[in-house]
Amino acid sequence: MRNTLLAIALAAAGFAALPAAHAADDHSGFFINGNIGRSSLDQGVYNDDDTGYMGNVGYRWALSPNVLLGVEGGYTHLGSFSPENVPPGFGEAKVKGWNLGVNGHFNVADNWYVSGRAGFFRATTQASYFGPSITDPTGTVVVPVNRLDDTSNKWYAGAGFGYDFNPNFSLGLNYDYYRAQTAGYKFDPDLVSVSGEYRF
Repeated sequence: MRNTLLAIALAAAGFAALPAAHAADDHSGFFINGNIGRSSLDQGVYNDDDTGYMGNVGYRWALSPNVLLGVEGGYTHLGSFSPENVPPGFGEAKVKGWNLGVNGHFNVADNWYVSGRAGFFRATTQASYFGPSITDPTGTVVVPVNRLDDTSNKWYAGAGFGYDFNPNFSLGLNYDYYRAQTAGYKFDPDLVSVSGEYRF
């Protein structure tokens, strides 16, 4: 499903090259947006979905009536993911973090747009897993549970499409992919979400 959604999002972004019929209301300025939707993680023993959300603030410059490029910064919480088919001791994996990147808003028809975003993701990942067995001084074999709580500096990327109801407000549908890695373990959730944006 992840690959299918990514292909759809990239195809939608390709339409940004088409001439737009109308976007004269677009203008340079600050914006704030928020997303909520379904996050997914399919990595090792983790194959689960949860609710994810994010919020960003930023600024875009109008390079033409139909093309706005800008910068953004915000916070993303991708939820908690439960492990499958493992003994007790494995805990939920949680991924969240701060993002800083660039974005684009491209009008392709009357009030319709496609968008793209990418940048730096400072992820915090929490999880637990069994470590190698050890024998304590009494001769008892113990299997410790190792806990991960670390940060990583990776990246995110996404694309979407939506409708500008007026020069200041739009709604959209988005696909975003986040890369995170902790202690050599990869946690790369994605998020399919609806978004609302207000432009000042």
